[in-house]
Amino acid sequence: MPTFLGEYEATLDTKGRFLLPAGFKKQLKEGENTFVLSRGIEKCLTLYPMSSWQPIVDRINALNDFDPKVRAFRRQFLGGATEVELDSAGRMLLPPTLKEYAGLSKDIILVAALDKIEIWDSPKYKKLFDDMAPEDFSSLAAEVMADKPVNNP
Repeated sequence: MPTFLGEYEATLDTKGRFLLPAGFKKQLKEGENTFVLSRGIEKCLTLYPMSSWQPIVDRINALNDFDPKVRAFRRQFLGGATEVELDSAGRMLLPPTLKEYAGLSKDIILVAALDKIEIWDSPKYKKLFDDMAPEDFSSLAAEVMADKPVNNP
């Protein structure tokens, strides 16, 4: 599975296409141009290379279908998931329903999320950082990483 790094600005054209930034293209396996695009947990889209998507599907398939929480999760998580490909120019077309879900306008930001890429409306993404004070981030980091060893040089 790839491990993506970075965040890149892009622009949607009138047809809802954007050019996958070269910084992310370099991080893909050679020849990997098919992805699954889905609704993100927050109001963004999540772009999974197939190598990242398949283990998630395998895990969901193993869940108990008789559990109503599993069915609700599966509907929310898989609803709208769409296979997309890069065209010969390196562009990707966003389905209108997913574009609407994430509130994407002309300016978008593609953000590395380890094995996937999040696609955000630029002003919404920037607001995430404007709304979090450094002290709040410090507290969040301490809480989330509390039981995880951190290598300090």
